[in-house]
Amino acid sequence: MHTRTLVAAAVGLGLVTLSACSSTGTGADSKTVTLVSHDSWAVSKNVLKDFEKQSGYRVRVLKDGDAGQAVNKAILTKDNPQGDVFFGVDNTLLSRALDNGLFQPYEAKGLGQVGAAYQLDAAKHRVTPIDYGDICVNYDKAYFSRHKLTPPTSYADLVKPQYKNLLVTENAATSSPGLGFLLGSAARYGDGGWPDYWKKLKANGVKVVDGWEQAYNEEFSGSAGGKKAKGDRPLVVSYASSPPAEVIYADPKPSTAPTGVATGTCFRQIEFAGLLSNAGNTKGGKALIDFLVSKEFQQDMPLNMFVYPVVKGAAVPAEFTEYGPAAQDPATMAPDKIAANRDQWVKTWTSLVLK
Repeated sequence: MHTRTLVAAAVGLGLVTLSACSSTGTGADSKTVTLVSHDSWAVSKNVLKDFEKQSGYRVRVLKDGDAGQAVNKAILTKDNPQGDVFFGVDNTLLSRALDNGLFQPYEAKGLGQVGAAYQLDAAKHRVTPIDYGDICVNYDKAYFSRHKLTPPTSYADLVKPQYKNLLVTENAATSSPGLGFLLGSAARYGDGGWPDYWKKLKANGVKVVDGWEQAYNEEFSGSAGGKKAKGDRPLVVSYASSPPAEVIYADPKPSTAPTGVATGTCFRQIEFAGLLSNAGNTKGGKALIDFLVSKEFQQDMPLNMFVYPVVKGAAVPAEFTEYGPAAQDPATMAPDKIAANRDQWVKTWTSLVLK
């Protein structure tokens, strides 16, 4: 799975992100707390230093691949975990982590300021919501202007003849946005209807690649990376926050975003952090989780990881509001439904689309 957040987009546009140093050690030093995460973790240096100064803990960060890889590795090592806190499990894989006993309960200080809609484990507090974003089809404005073609706005539009051979998406078995797009189509067309939809999408020339980085920065004609790579697909499964990234990291900055979002194709993704079972430094881990839902971190997060804060009142950058507002009515799916169907749906999707 992954690349989940738009930090990868920022890298594609030349941004160098900041993080603490990595380490596989934990528990040996009670003043060190280790965060295990996917590769897109990022935080401003001054914000991290504030936490370290106020808490007395030094933070080490172990980036462990894309989100799916990181979750699977954390499950395999849960009896002897690599760290104290895991950040980056999202609602598409949450049940897998919880069913495998990856986390121990902890009710974070400040949780009362987190919107109830994001608290998918509110009864047991095994995970704490940290951020959310919307997986949506993005389109290349220049392409559709040149061809005098109206961009698609919905799932139904994507199977129409005028959009044949225009869409690239990620593999649902290996990519978080790819899986989110599959779940969004299942939410839209129902358990029995989504396979027929994907048959039509395949017949209409959808291209599938392994991950977001390839889809967005190589195949998609609307991104800075895609332009350099001479990508020829003007539609891509990405995020609602992709257009702001194209503006923020462009030089010179355009007056409007070069890409847009098909708002009827969005699926809401929520990311969580949790205190790992058998963590060596539970006290430090709890302090770190408290920090992740602090207003300071929540307001720092959008321009580092291109996601939205879950804490009420946390400011969102003006560029997000102007170029990439969150979807007004994204598709959602209950975690227990995802748990009951995810693996079989991915198998069915693979047989329909890749074979």
